[in-house]
Amino acid sequence: MNRIEKQLVENKNNNIKSLVAYLVAGDPNMDDTLSLMHGFVDAGVDVIEVGVPFSDPIAEGPIIQSAHDRSLANKTSFEGIIDLISNFRKKNTNTPIVLMGYLNSFLKNQKAFSRFDDIGIDGVLIVDAPGEYSLKDLGISNANVVSISLVSPTTTKERTKKICNASSGFIYYVTLKGVTGSSNVDLEEIKSNVIDLQKNTDLPVMAGFGIKNKEQAESISKVADGVVIGSYLVESIFQAKKTTDYKKIYNYLSEIKSVINK
Repeated sequence: MNRIEKQLVENKNNNIKSLVAYLVAGDPNMDDTLSLMHGFVDAGVDVIEVGVPFSDPIAEGPIIQSAHDRSLANKTSFEGIIDLISNFRKKNTNTPIVLMGYLNSFLKNQKAFSRFDDIGIDGVLIVDAPGEYSLKDLGISNANVVSISLVSPTTTKERTKKICNASSGFIYYVTLKGVTGSSNVDLEEIKSNVIDLQKNTDLPVMAGFGIKNKEQAESISKVADGVVIGSYLVESIFQAKKTTDYKKIYNYLSEIKSVINK
């Protein structure tokens, strides 16, 4: 059982809702990314998703696309992200880390997979890979790294079952139709779909894409095992970069963690 499985299963068994936070490595720079990761943990984040910048992030809305562009302009590399995780692990050996990115980035760096568990990477979420395929099917597996998949409102029941069978760690339920950061969140539809999804898996179900405020997080967490915050954080990091004062972000995360566990 790796860190993701241990943390999320433990939370689920103790009726604690989990908070997953996303940021793009290298935006605004690697030093700030490292600092933000530690700040996230102090604010109550259970799992950190580290975005691997890509030149054509098709699932992302304008906010995260821009963050990918800024990171690439900063010459962020896959090896640089490996070093980032290694540096994070010097102070934190407990918080689960997920690398989230696009298939081409991982295929180009597949030799690094054998080192992922030693480095301290616990899971991988490949946005543009078919969810019913495991990492092993893609030829980039590591037995100690979980394979996280996305299920969307448009995923058929047949595919949902296959995706759940191929996944490990947790299932990421996409809360809206469209790209990250969209605002058309239908809370009642989300709740109904999450309940149906949970009938197909014993894995924790995390809900994300479009969650921005406490009201949305609280409502969705009544049925999901936790929430994922992405675009809102990425935009907040961008807005705060001039001062590098991220206290408001940490306070926001603390409030989200509190409200989903009322």
